[in-house]
Amino acid sequence: MTYRARIHVMLKKDVADVQGIAIQQSLHRHGAPVKEVKAGKYFEIELDCGDEATARAKVEELANGTFANPVIERYWYDLVADK
Repeated sequence: MTYRARIHVMLKKDVADVQGIAIQQSLHRHGAPVKEVKAGKYFEIELDCGDEATARAKVEELANGTFANPVIERYWYDLVADK
């Protein structure tokens, strides 16, 4: 069965988001009243797995080392069966 995973990766709360700060400053220069910006990453992958448990295990494996650096980043994901 084919599963689609949507993986979101963001810096952990205690890690300085330099990219987010730069974006926020740029927005302020353009007059946007933005209070805070957080920059992150988004991935969408398709997996061919026998069942949902196997697909979830593979997404965890990929997210926790390939897509995200677990020392400085956190991740979450949605997993749906493709029809």
